[in-house]
Amino acid sequence: MVAALQRSAFIDAISKHDPNSTAVVHSLSGRSFKYGSLLQDVASAKERLLQTTGKDESSIVGERIAFLVENGYDYVVTLLSCLASNAIAVPLAPSFPPHELRYILNHSEALALLSSSKFSQLAQEVVADGLDKAPVTASVEKLGQGAESVEEVKLSGEADTAEGGMMLYTSGTTARPKGVLLPTQVLGAQARSLLQAWEYTPKDHLLHVLPLHHIHGTVNAMLTPLLAGSTIEFMFPFNVDNVWKRFAAPFITDSSDGYSPEDLGNTQENKKPITFFTVVPTVWARMLQTHPALPPDILHASKEAIKREHLRLNISGSAALPTPTKQAWSEISFGNTLLERFGMTEVGMALSCGLADEDRIDGSVGWPLPTVEARLVDTDTHEVIHEDFGPDGKERPGEIQLRGPTIFKEYWRNPEATKKEFTSDGWFKTGDIAVRRPVPGSGQGKSGSWARGPAFFIHGRQSADIIKTGGEKVSALEIERELLSLPEIRECAVVALPSEAWGQKVAAVVVLSARGKTAGKGGREWGAMDLRRALRERLVAYKIPQTVRVVESIERNAMGKVNKKELVPRVFGDGEKIRRRSEVEGVERERLRKEGGGR
Repeated sequence: MVAALQRSAFIDAISKHDPNSTAVVHSLSGRSFKYGSLLQDVASAKERLLQTTGKDESSIVGERIAFLVENGYDYVVTLLSCLASNAIAVPLAPSFPPHELRYILNHSEALALLSSSKFSQLAQEVVADGLDKAPVTASVEKLGQGAESVEEVKLSGEADTAEGGMMLYTSGTTARPKGVLLPTQVLGAQARSLLQAWEYTPKDHLLHVLPLHHIHGTVNAMLTPLLAGSTIEFMFPFNVDNVWKRFAAPFITDSSDGYSPEDLGNTQENKKPITFFTVVPTVWARMLQTHPALPPDILHASKEAIKREHLRLNISGSAALPTPTKQAWSEISFGNTLLERFGMTEVGMALSCGLADEDRIDGSVGWPLPTVEARLVDTDTHEVIHEDFGPDGKERPGEIQLRGPTIFKEYWRNPEATKKEFTSDGWFKTGDIAVRRPVPGSGQGKSGSWARGPAFFIHGRQSADIIKTGGEKVSALEIERELLSLPEIRECAVVALPSEAWGQKVAAVVVLSARGKTAGKGGREWGAMDLRRALRERLVAYKIPQTVRVVESIERNAMGKVNKKELVPRVFGDGEKIRRRSEVEGVERERLRKEGGGR
């Protein structure tokens, strides 16, 4: 039979790639799949989807298709088949408990729930009860068994008239998770913007270790490589030993330690160097922690693998990158500097440092990506900031607002929330505060015409990372960066606590390093007084944390982010307990003043 696929930037590009080049590799099994068979498999999946749901070409338009599929070729085919049907793909996180998955199914009013055999039991548990309307369920391996095989694939319609898309759900830190609708054209615009800035090519071999219900894993590490004709090698969940072995595999010359590339289900694909790796700061930190202890052959080969001549691009995102992590990676990789960027579910990637070393600025997320418009707006006066420095010589922080073809369409069936997040003149309000700062030698267009002028430096989320203390606005991310530069601290989170004297006061939750556990006077554990002394030469007095809590660990989500709204009551207690402690701040302030750490 002949099958028709809705044109899109991705379907069009895949149809033109070298059919003999590799699209997807399963790292541990060694199985690989060519671009030449990808559209055929997408077309077959689409026809089986129509048959299983009882829909036709017109009635499936805009329907939500949820799926539980592990990272790999089946995921790629399932997502593309939804786009090619003009349906809306709703990727689900297998790590979520059933009640959270039911919420998404109910909220999206999903027509179908597809699952791989690995997650079929979870899918059955999800639909067992608690759903407003039971979706059609099917296995992606046996979807609509008996459907005619597709002999010819045709592309139909125009790419700019596609009506499908993808819907990702927010983390729900401030309210119930919202469905972020990303039409196919928006996904295409996001991918084309990254393609221009980061220069993906068919020669790129990307190692993918990220979850696929986030924008980072889907657009940056899957859809854009598919647009470029790159190879995507899936290795999920992240395992630091396997990642180091995979980096090292093409450069192993001596397997005297008992390791060889065959340990990864070796194929010719596993012998190819990794050229592109994008992960979150916690992954970079974990790799750095384990690197010195690698067996000698893997240690030697991995150092060769992460040189820029092989690993052409290493990217960190989804959370702030600590300066020590960036510096340590540069040292072991012989100067292969990590590239930082800024993005979110609603906008994809919005700002990025450039490929040129001069444009990889420490602590900065660079410039608006191609086709992205960005501005800063004063959160008090709501005026657009045109001058980076005020008459007093101080930097002028403001909320980042964005506009352009990469911005999402709407929060699913939530017009009030959508309207609230856009200005009257059509700019999306990110809620992130930043400053622009000229940096000598950078922003000269060496990375492209888009990377010019003062660079953006993120201060943090307006709701969680901007602390208003005694009339001053303090960036929690700035303080965290300084804390993480101290060898006694392994992890930290800076938060605001209510204060009768200052409105809010700066507090820090820290996880000590091995050194920190014995670095205090007399070999005791490093404490609040030690921390304040260490920061005196680094930060102005009002930025130094007044309250410090040492904990064993700080909980993070899959993308390495800390939910500070949940962290505060868990560590410091409820609001009444915090208020009572605030009543004795007079004594605390006097002690801090005598130490030199007060105002």
